[in-house]
Amino acid sequence: MIDNDALAALIRESIPDAEVEIVDRTGTMDHFNVTVRSAAFKGRTLVQQHQLVYGALRSALRDGRVHAVELKTVHREE
Repeated sequence: MIDNDALAALIRESIPDAEVEIVDRTGTMDHFNVTVRSAAFKGRTLVQQHQLVYGALRSALRDGRVHAVELKTVHREE
């Protein structure tokens, strides 16, 4: 399990300008809807944007703190 603040912190460690919105889908603190807005997504494909976020979440996915993520990424103008 991981709380929303800790999950957002993981993302911001890799994407410092990220605006992160998180919804715990099931109330179990391991299934999340995550929206990330960042200028870092400029010029990247949707797959590359998602890879950037999943890379930030790698440790939490690996150790089971996060079981499932429904991800939306949005390019934010600088």
